[in-house]
Amino acid sequence: MQTNFTEQQLADPGIAESNGILRNCVHCGFCTATCPTYVLLGDELDSPRGRIYLMKEMLESGKPATAQVVKHVDRCLSCLSCMTTCPASVNYMHLVDHARAYIQQTYRRPIADRLLRWVLAKVLPDTDRFYAALRLAAVARPLAPVFALVPFLKPVAAMLELSGNKQGGEGTAEGQTVFRGPGTRTARVALLTGCVQPVLAPHINAATIRLLNRLGVEVVTPPAQGCCGALVHHMGREEAARETARRNIDAWSSELDREGLDAIIINASGCGTTVKDYGHLLAHDEAYAEKADRISGLATDISQFLGTMTIKSVADLPALKVAYHSACSLQHGQKVHLEPKRLLANAGFDVVDIAEGHLCCGSAGVYNVLQPDIARQLRDRKVENISRVAPDVVATGNIGCITQIGSGTAIPVVHTVELLDWASGGPRPPALQSK
Repeated sequence: MQTNFTEQQLADPGIAESNGILRNCVHCGFCTATCPTYVLLGDELDSPRGRIYLMKEMLESGKPATAQVVKHVDRCLSCLSCMTTCPASVNYMHLVDHARAYIQQTYRRPIADRLLRWVLAKVLPDTDRFYAALRLAAVARPLAPVFALVPFLKPVAAMLELSGNKQGGEGTAEGQTVFRGPGTRTARVALLTGCVQPVLAPHINAATIRLLNRLGVEVVTPPAQGCCGALVHHMGREEAARETARRNIDAWSSELDREGLDAIIINASGCGTTVKDYGHLLAHDEAYAEKADRISGLATDISQFLGTMTIKSVADLPALKVAYHSACSLQHGQKVHLEPKRLLANAGFDVVDIAEGHLCCGSAGVYNVLQPDIARQLRDRKVENISRVAPDVVATGNIGCITQIGSGTAIPVVHTVELLDWASGGPRPPALQSK
């Protein structure tokens, strides 16, 4: 693709990078076939190719973003299916991230949208605030159908509906930050506990720690770590994302310097994609660039780490058909495809694939709040495809997908690690207690 940036514009590292990404695009349109919003809406501007044209014109002009550009960029899920499909290796992820930061700097959103985004950015990354918000949501949830009738209140209705999908499992002992298993230590890792997951499904981290301890892995959860930064990053709040990344890097670097780390384990794939990209996010930060690269190199999804180990199945499990839903951030963002399915199959589960497995379920961070209508259509499409294989349970590797899919079906939805923990001697996953 031909671009027309001035020399002055290209002096900006962000513009220079986006220029290189844009020039890689060959207009082939392969991306349109696998883009969820284009598949649903059939609008070229809601395809990666269409958005690339809009972002190119916006960045080249140097003018504030227009309402049209914002509309179509906002509709992008950042599922990155286009990157899996693209024959020219266009780094759409970094391009759309840059565009969102530009929009955040130059476009004044309507007051309701600004307020909603401010609340999401302040509440979700903070575990204590999120706990409090869920308690308030429980009181207001009966009003969700009423809010859904008012266009600008639809996101509030979506938040209230999703808040009702909190699972009831138990987490780890409060205040404990080092978890050791019996016998010889085989490895030492840090576990990113996250911000949303400890509130909605604390048992996922507990299952992860139990399973790793059983394998001789010492797990540390540094108190100073927190949200990975993905939620604010995808809303264009670039500096807030960098501050979050720096805090986590400091927390993990302290553990590296103290006793060393073999890996930084992440069991929410949306977070994993972001942490693995810390090196890029802080590439121009002299104080953190090298440390960020080191941390990104250590970051690994729990399924990748477990794939290097032998897990012994000791439980007498019922015959369960498991539909595996591959989270977009895992299959497209991190290129992890076979490991989770192989682990489940080796544990004794009957693993089946889902039709249109490359299409997003509509969660995408806070997308299901900001774009509730499109997210609901994608969820219903995903649930229909799941129902066709008639599974006993759905397994996936991302809390967002668990919450989103679970809001549309009675079929239990669990984290992959919950099933692996159960198979190797842990408790039955909370979602399967009644089965």
